Amino acid sequence: MLELRRQYPIAGLLKLAGLARSTFYYQQKALLAGDKHEKTRVSIQTVYDRHKGRYGYRRITAALKLLGTIVNHKTVQRLMRQMGLKSLVRSKKYKSYKGAVGRTVPDLLQRQFDAPGINQKWVTDVTEFKVAGEKLYLSPVMDLYNREIIAFETARHPVFKLVGNMLEKALNKLGKDEKPTIHSDQGWHYQMPEYQRKLEESHVLQSMSRKGNCLDNAPIESFFAVLKSEFFYLEKFDSFEALQEGIETYIHYYNNDRIKLKLNGLSPVQYRTQPLTA
Repeated sequence: MLELRRQYPIAGLLKLAGLARSTFYYQQKALLAGDKHEKTRVSIQTVYDRHKGRYGYRRITAALKLLGTIVNHKTVQRLMRQMGLKSLVRSKKYKSYKGAVGRTVPDLLQRQFDAPGINQKWVTDVTEFKVAGEKLYLSPVMDLYNREIIAFETARHPVFKLVGNMLEKALNKLGKDEKPTIHSDQGWHYQMPEYQRKLEESHVLQSMSRKGNCLDNAPIESFFAVLKSEFFYLEKFDSFEALQEGIETYIHYYNNDRIKLKLNGLSPVQYRTQPLTA
């Protein structure tokens, strides 16, 4: 290179190489300075791998902040693009039923999905999975204070015991003076006398969405979408038991490790316990 520079001026070398002057000096400066984002790249890859590709650039930015690395989200986006990293999660879409509407009990939430404290507003529903020629049904209940799944039950069939067992687990976590409102759709499980009797005995108010309107219960519908896009669609299961175990593992991850931007970059459990650890 030194010999070439003696024979040709810089302008001649650039013309020979087909490089713009600005590009030449930028690359020369980068080579001399090294990659200033090298540590950030390593941190991004670590977070990305830990969460199995579920995080996009915004959530990775928040995760880096928790680790003490402050970096602009646009920089993270650019670095991820250069590294070939992209969230594996499919985008979530709602489809709302447009038919007739009705009620069995009033909709007490009225899409007010925020709660000032724990065990004040709960939401619940049932979803299904297909695996190895079988079906698995999941019935969880979510606390709207921090979007934590506080109880859940799985079964091979959508029998009442599926929802009944879930409800028992949730009610057992209530303190003496805690009397939440529990919101659901108008599914037959929630209209059963036994279900409603358990709520009355625990002084829990019942609330229901309008018929066929999933947006009236959007938080739990969103959880189902996240669960399937971040877990079910990314894995392969050869048995009912494998899927059942995987769901339990994911819900633990969702509650304890998966950060939410709306919770100041904390996981549901971290958000619930932060006043105790502050």
